[in-house]
Amino acid sequence: MRGRRTSVGVAVAVLVLGSASPATAAPVADMEMPFPCGQAWTGTTRNGHSPSFHSVDWNRYDDLDDPVVASATGTVSRVVTNSTSGYGKYVRLDHGNGEQTYYAHMNSVSVVLGQRVDQGAQLGTLGSTGNSTGPHLHYEQRLDGTVVHPWFHQVKFVYGTTLTSRNCVDVPLAGDFLNKDKVAEPTIFRRHDPAHFRVLRPDRTWQVRKLGMAVDEPVAGDWDGNGTANIGVRSPLTGKFTLKSLKGVETFGFGYRSDKPVAGNFVRGAAWEVGLWRARVATFIIRRPGQTHLRIRFGDADDLPVTGDWDGDGFTDLGVYDQTTSTFTLRKVDPDGTVWTATVPFGSPGDLPVAGDWDGNGRTDLATWTPSTARLHKRMATSPTAAMRSVTSLRIGRRR
Repeated sequence: MRGRRTSVGVAVAVLVLGSASPATAAPVADMEMPFPCGQAWTGTTRNGHSPSFHSVDWNRYDDLDDPVVASATGTVSRVVTNSTSGYGKYVRLDHGNGEQTYYAHMNSVSVVLGQRVDQGAQLGTLGSTGNSTGPHLHYEQRLDGTVVHPWFHQVKFVYGTTLTSRNCVDVPLAGDFLNKDKVAEPTIFRRHDPAHFRVLRPDRTWQVRKLGMAVDEPVAGDWDGNGTANIGVRSPLTGKFTLKSLKGVETFGFGYRSDKPVAGNFVRGAAWEVGLWRARVATFIIRRPGQTHLRIRFGDADDLPVTGDWDGDGFTDLGVYDQTTSTFTLRKVDPDGTVWTATVPFGSPGDLPVAGDWDGNGRTDLATWTPSTARLHKRMATSPTAAMRSVTSLRIGRRR
């Protein structure tokens, strides 16, 4: 599996003719290129390419340490950080239906075993570790363990061509960005370079706020304590938060690169705090400047974090969402210090979780966003764990 740097645009293979076999059929998962939105890369193979001619070596000019991202949503089923042989540092993602992707020879890895990652999320950086003779990304799509011909954006890849990544996905979130009326507006974070937030106004137009890069993870909260939500991002390249409000832009480092950002009014102050979801140990870590950070173990490694005021007491609570079973598990602490948890089935497998106060009653409601339809399903009830009063559905963002 010895890789080599190739000249951009030089074709080394041709299309395989004939009817589709399992090795050349389109995958069930909608695979995108393993690079951020808008980047152009050349993918090649060669006779004797190990472990299969269907493997792809990706290059572009000066590509060492460029971000590598997930082709599709999946669970990290293998992480190797030994850089001395074979694939070197690499990541394997399971996407269901027997489909897997491999990302090899990386210089750094920013995910952990068992972690659930979204399409377009950063996995690490391109390198030349292991059995490699120059910086490149060795990439595979597999079906039931066998390397198959890759597809990107529902098109069969032609080796030796230069493609522009269309891994330009939207990520849903919510917050009271506009009116100080406690009603959350549906919002999306668009993974472009530069990236931007799109807040849905009541008249169905968008307010656009620019911040971050395509690989950043979005977060929203009231950073300045003025009663409206602000935007923020956390970089998996540096582990730094960048928070933007009327007071300006604040940047600081917190946590490991594999951590995911969360936010909330965790200590009942006017301004919100940021926190982290550390999948490896299934733990929330709440940042308390000048104090010991608060650590709360909750959920499982493959859960996605959610936060909200489930009981309307003005204090942000924790929760997780299992994409496989489409189930929220919510946690709150009552005035006596007793911890209560509740499970709320909602959505469909593969949905992304969203939390926001849709009716302004002071209690955070739940929602899910379906990537294949770009529809947000808002669940409204007297409390998140009560029987549903109503469910409304609207389209926000772009379908994947």
